Amino acid sequence: MANVKSNDHSHDTEHHFIPLETYLKVFGALIFLTVITVLAAQVDFGALNAIIAFAIASVKAILVLAIFMHLKYDNMMNRVIIASSAFFLLVMYFFCIIDEVTRIVQTSNL
Repeated sequence: MANVKSNDHSHDTEHHFIPLETYLKVFGALIFLTVITVLAAQVDFGALNAIIAFAIASVKAILVLAIFMHLKYDNMMNRVIIASSAFFLLVMYFFCIIDEVTRIVQTSNL
């Protein structure tokens, strides 16, 4: 009976308490980035429009994932899964940007 493993999962239920001040700071940053998004949408940056919009959205997503979803305090496997998802999202962004840049403008005679 000495080899019986304990079912102690206390580390699985450990909660990380984030101070209200941190939540308010992140909320303020999200509001600020939303204002920046609206202002950036009103300016024509040419081919950089999509890159700027993706960059702002990515920063907002990272803040939400890290703080509100507590990923900052989660185990490494979840970080790897999220990072690989972010990598493939960047690949998709890259293909979207390549598509925009390499299009040939055509006008219709109709």
